[in-house]
Amino acid sequence: MAKPLALTSGEPAGIGPDITLKAWLRRDELKLPAYYWLGDVSSLERRVKALGLNVRLAEVRAEDASATFAKALPVVPTGKTATASPGHPDDTSAEAAMASIRQAVSDVTAGRAGAVVTNPIAKNVLYHAGFRHPGHTEYLAELAATNGIAPQPVMMLWSPALAVVPVTIHVSLREALAQLSSELIVTTARIVAAELKSYFGIDRPRLAVSGLNPHAGEDGSLGTEDRTIVAPAIDTLHKEGFDIRGPLPADTMFHEAARRTYDCAICMYHDQALIPIKTLAFEDAVNVTLGLPFIRTSPDHGTAFDIAGSGKANPSSLIAALRLAARMADAKPS
Repeated sequence: MAKPLALTSGEPAGIGPDITLKAWLRRDELKLPAYYWLGDVSSLERRVKALGLNVRLAEVRAEDASATFAKALPVVPTGKTATASPGHPDDTSAEAAMASIRQAVSDVTAGRAGAVVTNPIAKNVLYHAGFRHPGHTEYLAELAATNGIAPQPVMMLWSPALAVVPVTIHVSLREALAQLSSELIVTTARIVAAELKSYFGIDRPRLAVSGLNPHAGEDGSLGTEDRTIVAPAIDTLHKEGFDIRGPLPADTMFHEAARRTYDCAICMYHDQALIPIKTLAFEDAVNVTLGLPFIRTSPDHGTAFDIAGSGKANPSSLIAALRLAARMADAKPS
């Protein structure tokens, strides 16, 4: 029996509990992989009642989750109580969310789970509680640190229609420009190519690299960064044998014919990558963190406080994240 997936609670006041429950109700119809929810069983019971769903919960150990999954949604407690009501985070929200993430990483590292799947968090809630990371991606890298050295996390948004990677992630545009370097582009592309090969079965990944400036700088007339930062990185990767091209004008990289020419688009900053994939695949895009010693996927949306507890939340992206995590776990090199 395959190891279950460790699914975090996310922000307790958001739609994470809603989509967790809705996905479980479709487990047989969609043949979903077994997963367990990490959090406070009493808070999930309240959400079951609020939504009027016919879901049985079973508090279990991670090791027993797969055997339980068919008849009840397994819940593995984290020791942190969450009292927030739908749409209204409170003082318990941040620690409950972070404890769930820490336990998921601990479970997958110890071999109790096959992968980590994270429900959405509310960064502003975490920041008020002293959280110092820009987001999930950077926090997971810290939890994965060995001897005080954290791996370089790479955020990939994946869907059947498009896969994208932003080289700089959760920072302001001004800070993204300060962070961008040839070295960062090179190390990011190496990680992307290696993990597309290992987990997605692409023997020789085709990478397309966007320019930073409009029209990829227009030969320097719209900015020199594409000649001085992006192009040298691509030259280095060419010499290492990668199938890679660019810098390409970002405004012409994402139409249907262009997408057929590459397996992943590597972009220079957050919105350059995320706007096209959220336009093309909002319901089924999955956030995948590459470069970690474990598998992590997540729905590609936020906490949606405005519809939490209403029954309106769509579980499609979580279902895609669960399926992709299981697929990657099955492909994981031994």
